[in-house]
Amino acid sequence: MEIRKLNALRGFAALIVFFTHFSDITLWFDGALGGGSGAYGVMLFFLLSGFLMAYLYLDKEFNRTNLTRYLLARTARVLPLYLAVVFASFILAKSGNDSLYNIPDVNALLGHLLFVHGESVLWTIPPEIHFYVVFIAFWMLAKKRTGYIYLAIVAVMIALFFTNFPRIYGDIYGIPYNLFSILRTLPFFFVGVILGLLYPTLKVPNYMRKHRFVLVLLLIPLMYPQFTPLTSGDERRMWLSYEVLLVMSTVFFCVVFLVPDNNIVLANRLGDFIGKISYSLYLLHMPIIMQVNKLALTVELKLIVALALSIMVAYLSYRCFEQPIAKRIRHLKAAKAQDTPVRAG
Repeated sequence: MEIRKLNALRGFAALIVFFTHFSDITLWFDGALGGGSGAYGVMLFFLLSGFLMAYLYLDKEFNRTNLTRYLLARTARVLPLYLAVVFASFILAKSGNDSLYNIPDVNALLGHLLFVHGESVLWTIPPEIHFYVVFIAFWMLAKKRTGYIYLAIVAVMIALFFTNFPRIYGDIYGIPYNLFSILRTLPFFFVGVILGLLYPTLKVPNYMRKHRFVLVLLLIPLMYPQFTPLTSGDERRMWLSYEVLLVMSTVFFCVVFLVPDNNIVLANRLGDFIGKISYSLYLLHMPIIMQVNKLALTVELKLIVALALSIMVAYLSYRCFEQPIAKRIRHLKAAKAQDTPVRAG
């Protein structure tokens, strides 16, 4: 069953990232909407990913057929556009064109293809891929006892806290890797998984489900470095702050559990549209903003042009590339996969 309001939440996350990068690049509002605040949009993406994985798969039997379908669906969702952008960036960079992302040599290319490094917004794809692998372990645990998933999550969260998220990065034979950027995202995936596990069984009383809870989204700009009431360095820790994790998890919980499904702000055609193209919008908006910023226009016109072009390109990417290829991959059938249990090792 589709949870329609999550489409708008996904689109909202992509727009947070867009406006943050636009503010950083053009100094719109003196860069007040930037300063790395796009991280909050990415956090929403990761919470959504963990939630949907748990909601869609953990009640299904862990067998070869379902596992194959899962892998095909995840591959179809993320990899085609990512690989197209990575290879296009590499080819353009080799020809002296920097209009996409900076992947200047074979080592940088391998870092992206091995999902251990990411340039600009591409850094978020390796954590997503790694989480897909971790989720398979959760799925296997769910076959025995769902409680083991909670235990594993708590153990990893405590370990990350006491090791202060190990700074594991560098290069091997010139191939860059950054496992730190992967480790710091795990808490957001994990909270999403927990909420996805709870969603089918946690019955919120009707008197608590109010449209006004949509205002919880306003907590996100309150965490922006330029707007936050915090006076310590915590306002810039973002990924490494469990306080930020608590606020973002609260926002997500309220939207999913407390905002009625027919909320006009979240359940509407515009939200559906932006949500559908959100992945393309996320991956492709940066080069567009960079090129628009070179034009002799006022910053307000740059915003209109950059946003319009980003949405148009994202729509074309979704309709002409993402969607057709995803359908082909999904139809590669799990047909030949035997409906037999998969042994864990």
